[in-house]
Order: sequence, then structure tokens, then C-alpha cells
Amino acid sequence: HKAKVEAMTLDLASLQSVQHFAEAFKSKNVPLHILICNAAVFGAPWCLTEDDLESTFQVNHLGHFYLVQLLKEILCRSSPARVVMVSSESHRFTEIKDSSGKLDFSLLSPSKKDYWAMLAYNRSKLCNILFSNELNRRLSPHGVTSNAVHPGNMIYSSIHRNWWVYTLLFTLARPFTKSM
Repeated sequence: HKAKVEAMTLDLASLQSVQHFAEAFKSKNVPLHILICNAAVFGAPWCLTEDDLESTFQVNHLGHFYLVQLLKEILCRSSPARVVMVSSESHRFTEIKDSSGKLDFSLLSPSKKDYWAMLAYNRSKLCNILFSNELNRRLSPHGVTSNAVHPGNMIYSSIHRNWWVYTLLFTLARPFTKSM
């Protein structure tokens, strides 16, 4: 009954927007006990953000990563606190290492000729999990836990709207999926 909700603008496709959001949040001087990183795009055509990064990678992962980095001190001061990264089971269907086992940065923000929307989504979700695990390792001694969660198989939403094939697949699967 004492809850207060206030909307703030944040565009994960703009690192400057993420920075402005974090500064505005910090200026409120309020604790942050839970941060849920849930925004995502799926099946989007290749395009670059204003930061010259592939949009799926930036929106699904890098924007969240940067936001958490900017709010890390507030999370620690607000202890106990937690970060929840909403990932996807599809993280299992990709790799972000080259043949020698080293991280291949070109896979994270691929060129247009190397882009496949589904792989971009899967890679971004794998990055979410790896980040959450490392964040938990580093911040749990300070009272901040981090968990990556899978929301359930194919919860029906409009995330598939970018291509008719995805819309068809999601429509066929809908009777077997959870609702929002």
C-alpha cells in the first residue's frame, strides 16, 4: 500500500541513454534492491545502433551489462540486493568462441554478411548467462546476488513480429505455450 511507481525512459539501443538513465536514477538517492534485466529483441533484421554495434547484441546484452556496471555501487550499498538476468534456453544452441577456444568478438556484433537473427539472439542470451554468473561471483561477497533465469518455453508475446516465418512458428506453437 505504500508502493510508489515511477516510469523512467531507457533505450538499451543507446549507451548514452543508458548512462543518462543511470545518472537520473542515482540522483534520486534511493536504494536499489532488485534490478530485473528483461528487455530483448528477437528476429530483428541486421542494423547498427548509434554506437555502431549490432542491435540485437546491444539491446539484449550490452545495454543491460552497461546499466548494471553503472548501478553496481548502488546495488552494493542497498545490500541485500539482486540482479535478475532474463535469458533463454536458446543460449544452448550457439557458441561465442573460435576454433582455438578463445572468445571471438566478431560473433557478438557480426557484420551484415555474417548475421543470422536467431544466432544473434542465442549469442546475446549466452552472454547474459555468462555475465550473470561472473557478476554473482564478484558481488555476492558484498550482498548482491545475480541469477540468470529462463522464463519458460516460448511464452507467447509479440517478440516474433519481425518476420512472418517466426510469426507462423510462434502461432503454431501457441497452444503449447504459457501465456504472459
